[in-house]
Amino acid sequence: MAPQRRLMMTLLGLLVVVVLGAGALLLGGPASLAGILGDDDDGGRGRGASGSAGPADQSVPGTVLLVPGYGGSTSGVQVLAGALERAGRQVQVVAAVGDGTGDLADQADALQRAATEALEAGAPSVDVVGYSAGGVVARLWLAGDGADEPVRRVVTLGSPHQGTDLARFAAVNAPQDCPEACQQLSPGSSLLRTLPEIPGDGTRWTSVWSTSDQVVVPPADASSLRGAVGIELQRVCSGARVDHGGLVRDPLAVGVVDAALDGAVLEGAPSSSDCDALTTRGRALLTQ
Repeated sequence: MAPQRRLMMTLLGLLVVVVLGAGALLLGGPASLAGILGDDDDGGRGRGASGSAGPADQSVPGTVLLVPGYGGSTSGVQVLAGALERAGRQVQVVAAVGDGTGDLADQADALQRAATEALEAGAPSVDVVGYSAGGVVARLWLAGDGADEPVRRVVTLGSPHQGTDLARFAAVNAPQDCPEACQQLSPGSSLLRTLPEIPGDGTRWTSVWSTSDQVVVPPADASSLRGAVGIELQRVCSGARVDHGGLVRDPLAVGVVDAALDGAVLEGAPSSSDCDALTTRGRALLTQ
């Protein structure tokens, strides 16, 4: 049985015990983390004499590197990738290393390889969209090898920047089914304690999340990222019912990602007056 499936079954069993014994459900929804978490020639990347990339030009979109979540499945993010391509962007989905449940540093290495490929192909910079654990991978990469690359913007979707209680529950109650990435996504893990909030010189960060997320919990606390533009989808559209999996295919979420990657920099979170426009834009990109 795959690690994600085994973890899901174990957590579901534990939750049933909690409900029957205490009469209270501690975690809502599907108890699974499967959706979560050179030389002197600069190759035309705009590197300075020190070998480090200067701040990326915010007015020129870069190739979008789309990083999947815990478990590494790309099936869900392909919907978002298609929408962003229809918006006229170059998009590359970053394949996970192994089954996507190992050390997040390995996933950061895969992101570095994807960035190198895009930049050597002529991209002026890269934009990173990290879904769930993919957002933490983006931070880990920017704090390491990515610091030397021209990274224009990073958008994270339902990312457990401060860890998720679901991972902590698994680490404590089912450690045999909580592999390394699961442990790293537990609040207070050694990785999260030492990870800078928003690394990257001049990189613009946006953290998008939903109050209906039942995997990254509690959503507001887990998704908070100091220095980033924080966007709660329900503050844009009060009736939004976007769960964790829906963040990569919901019209509102897609519209928000498109806006965050657009030419004009989001200096603040969109408001309720933007609900219709963002939803309409996202729907158009999903159905073209």
